[in-house]
Amino acid sequence: MNPPSHSQATPQEGLGVLISLVRSELVRALEAKLQASGVGLRFTQFLILKRLALLGPMSASELARAVELDGGAMTRQLDQLEGKGYLRRVRHEQDRRALRIELTDAGDVLWRRMNICNDLVLEAAQAALDPTERQQLQDSLGRVLQALRDKT
Repeated sequence: MNPPSHSQATPQEGLGVLISLVRSELVRALEAKLQASGVGLRFTQFLILKRLALLGPMSASELARAVELDGGAMTRQLDQLEGKGYLRRVRHEQDRRALRIELTDAGDVLWRRMNICNDLVLEAAQAALDPTERQQLQDSLGRVLQALRDKT
């Protein structure tokens, strides 16, 4: 009997390790799909563009919280994405001292390409599940997330 590899969860490790491994594999697969499609961005940059596309313009600190980055890391990511023309910093309408981060037209086009890659990866990840199992997985993970958020 072969011992489990570092990328396999053992029954003793449980749910937390399994969720972590699934996340790691999803990130790896998405980054590979992005590279293969000619998008030279990493997962964190994908998350930044996703949050802006779905939630609209926001401050850098709001965006950092949304993607779980510290301020310095967020500034570096924003500088890179702004340099590539995918987002811009604009003055807040009500508070001239504040800046809002928003997607450019090029960023919106790129987001749509990246989202197709994301959908393909998620579809492949769930290929072994029938529609009922997919819904059950989504429901179960949603309840786990809510229970954890309720505790904090």
